[in-house]
Amino acid sequence: MGTNKRSRQKANRAQGRAEMERMAARRKVRKRTLKFGLGIPLLIVLLVGFVRLVSGDSNDSPVNTTDSIVDDTTTDDTIPTNPGVAITGDTPCPSTDSTQERASSFEKAPPICIDVAKSYSATITTSQGVIEVELDTSNTPSTVNNFIVLSRYKYYDGSLLFRTDPSIDIIQGGGQTNADSPGYTIEDEGSGYTYVEGDLVMARTGAPNSAGAQFFFATGSKVSLLNDQGTYVKFGKVTSGIDVLKKIMDLHSGPEFGSGAPEPAVIVTSIVITEK
Repeated sequence: MGTNKRSRQKANRAQGRAEMERMAARRKVRKRTLKFGLGIPLLIVLLVGFVRLVSGDSNDSPVNTTDSIVDDTTTDDTIPTNPGVAITGDTPCPSTDSTQERASSFEKAPPICIDVAKSYSATITTSQGVIEVELDTSNTPSTVNNFIVLSRYKYYDGSLLFRTDPSIDIIQGGGQTNADSPGYTIEDEGSGYTYVEGDLVMARTGAPNSAGAQFFFATGSKVSLLNDQGTYVKFGKVTSGIDVLKKIMDLHSGPEFGSGAPEPAVIVTSIVITEK
């Protein structure tokens, strides 16, 4: 039995390595062929950054980061070997004791599973360090509930912080690429948001009510360039780990003023929810 298990694990790792190698090859081709004009004024570049902005959970999103998220040094330890189950029908509330089986897709958005009278925090463990976030159940209970349910279903385990963009000071995650989706979308919870360093915010496309699982961290003052839109729902605040986010931003590979990815790839190992 042990031999069969090891054989399956070896096969999973081999399949994961092959996929990573294919993605890395596409990325190398892209790097060889991309050319950036050096005489473009900074204002134009920032406007391009606005067009790209914080898209998530849609194949129609204007930024495709698929071919720039994989580092050549990826090891077996960073390749997820548990694809997770698909939940059909209504989404049951997950267990709260970390024993819940991993799920990677859902037919329906979850019901309210949290007690909005309680306070919740998230411990986000990454390959670059730990980030602690206080979640805002007072102003965005539905958004927080969605994030907590996905975290307790271990949806984010093995995902990537796949996008860095120094033009607007964000780090985006919640999947392997910006095309990943849990299978549903949630309604926007308010608008007119303003953004500062340390905010945890839902990513979405330009369409209303298009967020699902992806999120971004605000890592600096240039995130305020998103204030004119104010449509990305802010649902948490970093209480510890700003230094980790800065370190990840320092790994940015790509245009100086535009969307790229950290090198090496940054893995989200787990997200643990604490309630009190």
